[in-house]
Amino acid sequence: MKTVLIGIVVVAAIIWTVTLLRAASHEARAEATHPPQGQILDVNGHRVHAQVMGSGPDIVLIHGASGNLRDMTLSLAPKLAERYRVISFDRPGLGYTDGIDETGASLAQQAELLSSAAQILNAEKPIVVGHSYGGAVALAWAVHHPDRLSALVPLAAASNPWDTPLDPLYRVTSHPIGSALVVPLITAFVPDRVVENALASTFLPQSPPDGYQDHFGPGLTLRRGSMRANATQRANLLDEIKTQVPLYAEIAVPTEIIHGTADTTVSLHIHSEKLVEQIPDATLTRLDGIGHMPHHSAETDVVAAIDRAANRAGLR
Repeated sequence: MKTVLIGIVVVAAIIWTVTLLRAASHEARAEATHPPQGQILDVNGHRVHAQVMGSGPDIVLIHGASGNLRDMTLSLAPKLAERYRVISFDRPGLGYTDGIDETGASLAQQAELLSSAAQILNAEKPIVVGHSYGGAVALAWAVHHPDRLSALVPLAAASNPWDTPLDPLYRVTSHPIGSALVVPLITAFVPDRVVENALASTFLPQSPPDGYQDHFGPGLTLRRGSMRANATQRANLLDEIKTQVPLYAEIAVPTEIIHGTADTTVSLHIHSEKLVEQIPDATLTRLDGIGHMPHHSAETDVVAAIDRAANRAGLR
């Protein structure tokens, strides 16, 4: 019996060693093919990855869950850079920005870090544009640092409480045991095409634009640190949204809300149709038939909304 137990331990140790080696190899390959696009800032001891392009009034772009700044730099950022100075950030724990703590950076912590990073780049009062989870961070920026932005543009933003349960994957990967054991297995053995398929589903009923998957870097999402940060952030989001909602009435900057009517990831009815009533003088543009990725599927409408926000803020 003792020999059997020793054999089991040895086999388990070998499997775990192979898992960690494969995970490290997958991460190294992802970072080699999709390295940082911009500069690494030191913000109070935290590394923050930012890409800056263009000149003009400042805009900050904040990506959603499971993402990185590359979601913004395929087309939207270059298009805006024709008339604006555009700063795209990796959120904490994702892309090449350091995480803040082991429990998942809160919306308020992320807003503090990114607004401080913007100030280092001399963007004192940018227009803040946030997509999906990034829209929740943009809202936190507006309520906690009202003197650090000139206008707000939430894109399909998570903004109000919902009653659907947390996705099983996030329940597992945000749990300490799942984080320690399941996450390395996913990194080691799940191919990038699984992320590619999941990404494609978020565009429905549209499709990803040409070159999106290669530009985005699905392997970056599957790194252990990114998966853990994303899972804990997502697990904590609902409670943080509930805390944030009563503060929306204090937002005083011009706010242009954009949301697709066919969005099945973040419901227009649950989120933006309530948000427009919660923020004084906010406007809501409903994009007929557009899914969860309006900054790709309806880029012209998003740029127009940003222009309106800039005009309302006296920046153009």
